[in-house]
Amino acid sequence: MPVASETRDPSGAERLPPERLYTPCNPDHLPFAGSEELAEIGAGFAHERAVEALRFGLGIGRPGFNLFVLGDPGSGRHALVHELIGSSRGAGEAPADWCYVNNFAQATRPRLLRLPAGRGRQLKETMQGFVAELATAISAAFESSDYRSKIEALEREYKKREEDALAALGEDARGRGIALLQADDGMGFAPLKDGDETLSEDEFGELPEARRAELANAMEGCEDRLASLLREFPLWRRAQAARIKELSRDALRLAVGHLIDEIKPAWADLPDVVAFLDACLEDVVGTGETLRETKKSEDEMETLLFSGSISVQRYLVNLFVDNAGTAGPPVVCEDHPTFQNLIGRVEHLAHLGVLVSNFTLIRAGALQRANGGTLILDAGKLLVQPYAWEGLKRALGSRQVRIESLGEIYGLASTVQLEPEPMPIDLKVVLVGERLVYYLLAELDPEFAQLFKVAADFESDVERSAENTLLYARLLATLARREGLLPLSRDALARAIEHAARLADDAARLSTQTRRLADLLREADHCAAKAGATRIERHHVEQALVAAERRADRLREQQHSAILRGLLLIASDGVAIGQVNGLAAALLGDFSFAQPVRVTAGVRLGEGEVVDIEREVELGGPVHSKGVLILAAFLATRFGRLTPLSLAATLAFEQSYGEIEGDSASLAELCALLSAIAMLPLAQSLAVTGSVNQHGAVQPIGAVNEKIEGFFDICKARGLTGRQGVIIPAANVQHLMLRHDVVETVAAGQFAVYAVDHVDQAIALLSGLPIGTPDAQGNVPEGTVNYRVAEQLHEMAAARQEFGGVERKHKKPAKARARPAKEAPPAPADGGGEPGEPPAGEGGG
Repeated sequence: MPVASETRDPSGAERLPPERLYTPCNPDHLPFAGSEELAEIGAGFAHERAVEALRFGLGIGRPGFNLFVLGDPGSGRHALVHELIGSSRGAGEAPADWCYVNNFAQATRPRLLRLPAGRGRQLKETMQGFVAELATAISAAFESSDYRSKIEALEREYKKREEDALAALGEDARGRGIALLQADDGMGFAPLKDGDETLSEDEFGELPEARRAELANAMEGCEDRLASLLREFPLWRRAQAARIKELSRDALRLAVGHLIDEIKPAWADLPDVVAFLDACLEDVVGTGETLRETKKSEDEMETLLFSGSISVQRYLVNLFVDNAGTAGPPVVCEDHPTFQNLIGRVEHLAHLGVLVSNFTLIRAGALQRANGGTLILDAGKLLVQPYAWEGLKRALGSRQVRIESLGEIYGLASTVQLEPEPMPIDLKVVLVGERLVYYLLAELDPEFAQLFKVAADFESDVERSAENTLLYARLLATLARREGLLPLSRDALARAIEHAARLADDAARLSTQTRRLADLLREADHCAAKAGATRIERHHVEQALVAAERRADRLREQQHSAILRGLLLIASDGVAIGQVNGLAAALLGDFSFAQPVRVTAGVRLGEGEVVDIEREVELGGPVHSKGVLILAAFLATRFGRLTPLSLAATLAFEQSYGEIEGDSASLAELCALLSAIAMLPLAQSLAVTGSVNQHGAVQPIGAVNEKIEGFFDICKARGLTGRQGVIIPAANVQHLMLRHDVVETVAAGQFAVYAVDHVDQAIALLSGLPIGTPDAQGNVPEGTVNYRVAEQLHEMAAARQEFGGVERKHKKPAKARARPAKEAPPAPADGGGEPGEPPAGEGGG
């Protein structure tokens, strides 16, 4: 684009021509008619450095090489990460399935089985079929005629053994004249008389004493033998029960064994599964009697399962991670990374007022589901979840996931908890977050650098070259095509690209905020559809931009209305001493605007201090306070090297009741301060923005377009006079992408934008006086800004000496001088010397 010749004001400030206020798209950079002619492209061209880092991090398989993606929200970080992961996945094997099964030896520690992808679901279905057949097999085993006949034979054998033992005791007792008596309340012995009748007590008493003693001794011996038999009977019953149990085990092994034998061949290649099947068979054989007593209804079975009682459900398989049908390594994006959602959890059910659980209620987290692949997490969301960051670090550091509850970790739960076997993991974790989050973690967490060794830093903008302009047009066309929008004309794409430069705050750069651009295209498509158009034209994009600004413009309109009604005191014409129109920017979500603000300075006798009122009341941020200190240093350097400054100055943002931050108003503050010292009227038709350094050089600031437009809107509403304009840093000229109405008004000569690179140019433009550069002897011409400042400072120094009791020896000098040339060279061309200092000895104090 041809650059217009410079227009220099007598002050040295450059009055910018309209061609430099807006950089349109060069039509030669867009050799097509519409977006339908463009091939698709991703956003990777704008983030070459980040793409290289992502490919490296995703490709290296060493521990700790996880990734942290830095960048601005809305720059397409997630989409590009997914795109690169998808292109690097290939067609490799899917990761393994994982299953939890019951630990028959210790039920609170479920075992973990690893199976090839798809085999986990197969094992689960197989064991469901086994459980369904198990109840029938158990019933058949216990109800078979062979089993029942064996049990009946054992019962008859035990009964006959008891009867034979008692009969032998009875015969022996009868031989000794004693009868064995059995009654409901027990057994005992009594002496016999002839036949089977027993002696009564009277008849027993009539027997000779020797006979009574003989019978008594015989009964005592038989009672001892009876007592011995009664003690042996339980042992015989126990032995009988053991034999019955052994028969039951044999019956169950025979009945259930064939079910297991039918299952085993399909799993012969997996020893862990075979061992699990053997354990199931042994447990069925060992607990068969209890299983036999279990009720068969589904409700009862579920109750028994969740209440911890024995149930056939104990042989089920919990398919923990199912990768059946997964093509290649998994990619998991966890949008809600709580501690449980990351590492898994054990669910509970309420049963009779008690929370109960078992291995079938173990649920996988994102780490387990992403095992063998990639897990994508939002760093901001992760860090606000209790213990989630610590849980993630612990899993990555140990390379295994141990499922725990927060109550157990913090010691809040005293009940017995399930302790599932930890699951080994091998995956890549990608954290996506803002730069501040990354740098804070790197600074404050010593483990962070060990676990996230790769940083992929996304660009905030890209160079606006001819090549990138065409690539950007392809990106916009791709976004529109994927969203199903109408095709865009070349002019519409050009306007969107120009808006991308505006978003970047730089006419030579293009913003990578693809989210905002995609929203713009959607809104433009809506405007085109309402108008019945078949493609999106430039005016549809303009309508979308105007509508979006209108929706967010309420607060800006209120501020402007307050200025126009005189509630906020802003002058746009005339002159004033110690008063300058500064420009303040505000950011509300994605909408930013600026408005003029009155900056004032007051001067009185003092000791050379400059007081920032905003800082004194704690409304000024540290950067703003730094800017005030810098301008105070400039003042002291230029005018107080040989003569102490004898003033006290105050600076304030009038009618400002919120926090002020940034140094973009330091140029305006310095101009107001010089005006107040020199009692020099400044034009109120000009607004000023820019920061200064200690040598007076003007430095670039942000939101320059919004600041110019903010003052322009006030001037336009009040009526343009041709004298109004804005002073900006020369370094900000390359950032200008002003609204078309501002450019047109400048072209008509009704508004001006001035570029300055030193405070001398700004104060000269505002005052209409030359700055006053010292000659070779250090003399400053009268009638210049520096002369008037030095003159007033000399007067204040003299007045301070007089009030201090020192006789005033010198009257007002005929002219103000800087330091003699033999003591110091003249001020440099940028005005960074000390013009305007009175001669040594004049007003010193």
